[in-house]
Amino acid sequence: MFGYDFLVIGSGVAGLTYALKVAHHYPQAKVAIVTKADENESNTKYAQGGIAVVVDRTSDSYEQHIQDTLKAGDGLCNPEIVKTVVTQGPKRLRELVQWGADFDRKSNGKYDLGLEGGHSKNRILHHKDITGLEIEKTLLSQVHNTPNIKVLSQHFAVDLITQHHLEPRPNDLSEQTQCYGAYIFNAMTGKIETFTARITLIATGGVGQIYQNTTNPIIATGDGIAMAYRVKALIDNMEFIQFHPTALYHPHISPSFLISEAVRGFGGLLRNKSGALFMHLYDQRKELASRDIVSRAIDSELKKSGDECVFLDCRHLDLKDFKKHFPNILQKVNEIGIDLKQDMIPVVPAAHYLCGGITVDESGQTSVENLFAVGECACTGLHGANRLASNSLLEALVFAHAGYLKSVELVEKIIIPKNIPSWNEEGTVQPKELILITHNLRELQVLMSDYVGIIRSKERLSRAASRLKVLYEETEALYKRTKISPQLIELRNMITVAYLVVQQSQARKENRGVFYQTNPSDGMVYN
Repeated sequence: MFGYDFLVIGSGVAGLTYALKVAHHYPQAKVAIVTKADENESNTKYAQGGIAVVVDRTSDSYEQHIQDTLKAGDGLCNPEIVKTVVTQGPKRLRELVQWGADFDRKSNGKYDLGLEGGHSKNRILHHKDITGLEIEKTLLSQVHNTPNIKVLSQHFAVDLITQHHLEPRPNDLSEQTQCYGAYIFNAMTGKIETFTARITLIATGGVGQIYQNTTNPIIATGDGIAMAYRVKALIDNMEFIQFHPTALYHPHISPSFLISEAVRGFGGLLRNKSGALFMHLYDQRKELASRDIVSRAIDSELKKSGDECVFLDCRHLDLKDFKKHFPNILQKVNEIGIDLKQDMIPVVPAAHYLCGGITVDESGQTSVENLFAVGECACTGLHGANRLASNSLLEALVFAHAGYLKSVELVEKIIIPKNIPSWNEEGTVQPKELILITHNLRELQVLMSDYVGIIRSKERLSRAASRLKVLYEETEALYKRTKISPQLIELRNMITVAYLVVQQSQARKENRGVFYQTNPSDGMVYN
């Protein structure tokens, strides 16, 4: 058994920022960061575009950023949360810069602010087209220089520990659920270890891998959300999955390579296979419309034509400037034989960002005591029905700070029970055939892509629910009789979050933001 004051599950911007702040506040506290892959593998690492912050109040304002966020969220944002996140942005940015993060500047020393879809002003700070990687490297450097933080890679959270695990079990389990840490699978030893903690933070990112095409890394399997759901934490807005309009069309490659939103802000144009522009048919903002509108427009064009992709035309852009802003993208397209002066980039929408997740309050607290959630796995009220581009890194920084403030207020009052048992795997055996896991995983991804994609219908959702029930029953039976493996844990978690997406999609009565359901009798109609 390993005992900590703070247990952080996940090593993206949210988890690392929180860990640094609690560790600096309490130098004597023991802080653990567990991550199922390498420490630098997270959704943060793949964030190309940047972080949205109002830094120039002569040409921009908090109110404009707030209004852009509310408009993108299509009436479901929490206005107070939006105001808090936007107005705290500059402070959180300064902290990041003080830690060593570098953002592109113009020759006059001012930030080179980018424009992305849904934003009315240039307010996106970036580090070329690898902003997330720059932030991740900065935070990890700080973590490694903080002696009371322990980073444990290849450690996979299996389940949260609550009072329901105690031995003997309490007589009255009807009271508020309390979290005391997590059971963690150590991939290097093959053992499941008990990690107790006064406060546990879930920062496990999104759910993109439940789809065939996603920009998310292979670790984005919804683990934190599934664990929280199993201990009865509130989960909300799971139906709002944002598809990035322009992932590189490169069949059978996962994750899909992201062609940043900022490329359209830079002047890239969308054309169909015949070369015709089409965005003007769907929105007056054309290529700079919000992601949900652009994704649905592309989906509509592909359904009408039967083509597998559309094209992003950058042939008219200055190649030298393009290379300066998007060197990583230019390198990638060149690698697969695309010459931007002559060729267009084939793109398709891909699952990109979950706007919902574990319900939290303004401090990042979940409905389970001693349990916090920050980042993409959390439903904070900022994004509503559709995330405004580049608001996610900002949200992670602001809520990591809010969670830290609340955590240091609570931590000394929390007493960890002494009767927490070790993980019990009696009666389980090594799985004989991994095909039982890999086949169900492929079936799940096809099912979600075909039935629960950009545009949904009642019939397809009903079919998805029926198939998921079978997958759930098969996987639970396998889970109960075999020893734990990362593949089995991920499949189990992915089925859980897929179920939540389908269930909450079926409950949604109107189209909002990234959620769009057809009326089978009327066909497809755009607002």
